[in-house]
Amino acid sequence: MVDISHEIEKFNIRMGAFVLAAASTYFPAGTIHVAVVDPGVGGQRRGLLIETQRAIYIGPDNGILLPAALRDGMKEMHSIENRQFMRSPVSSTFHGRDVFAYAAGRIACGAEVTEVGPEVSDPVSVTLVGAETSHEKISCEVLAVDSFGNIATTASENDLETIGLKVGEGLVMQTKRRAYHLSVGRTYSDTAEGKPVLLVGSYGLLELAINKANAAKRFHLSPGDRLTFRRRLGYRS
Repeated sequence: MVDISHEIEKFNIRMGAFVLAAASTYFPAGTIHVAVVDPGVGGQRRGLLIETQRAIYIGPDNGILLPAALRDGMKEMHSIENRQFMRSPVSSTFHGRDVFAYAAGRIACGAEVTEVGPEVSDPVSVTLVGAETSHEKISCEVLAVDSFGNIATTASENDLETIGLKVGEGLVMQTKRRAYHLSVGRTYSDTAEGKPVLLVGSYGLLELAINKANAAKRFHLSPGDRLTFRRRLGYRS
């Protein structure tokens, strides 16, 4: 049993979907993943089990499971309705414990996925916004902030290559408040302590960080905020 994260921002389904899709690819085939960011708990939303070509995903039907499942190649989806796959009694506010974890335990012990409930074909989706690039700038948004205050954006290493920015070169970051000068690095320590750096994070996305400091607090940024990165010609860090 592996705990991927308990640091997902409250109610942020999109962040949960991103972390699940990014992390689940490193687990072996046959893994059962339970993901719960569930602001609709106890309401009309369904509980969902998705079997893919390499794994099983269980959680609320609010989009959190879809990016990972689509990447794997979906085989079938079922609404979790069989009471034998739920703890008794079921709390109206804690389906993570009483439905999703319980159903995962039953599947892990050998139950068939078809037993959880009827097959469905209309799951709720969530949009993971990408980035827009031109010859000189990247327009993206803040996707997630980790416990260090490092900021994962919706832009990727490919976007950096599209505008021709390389490690050691300078750029200008435009936020809702002001513009900042920083450089492209390979690691957090590629810039001086307390200085910002843009690098490729562990999931292949562009990450804004400050060496030994909190970038989210320094720049007053949170998930959903818009960012623009522009080349700063004639500059090297």
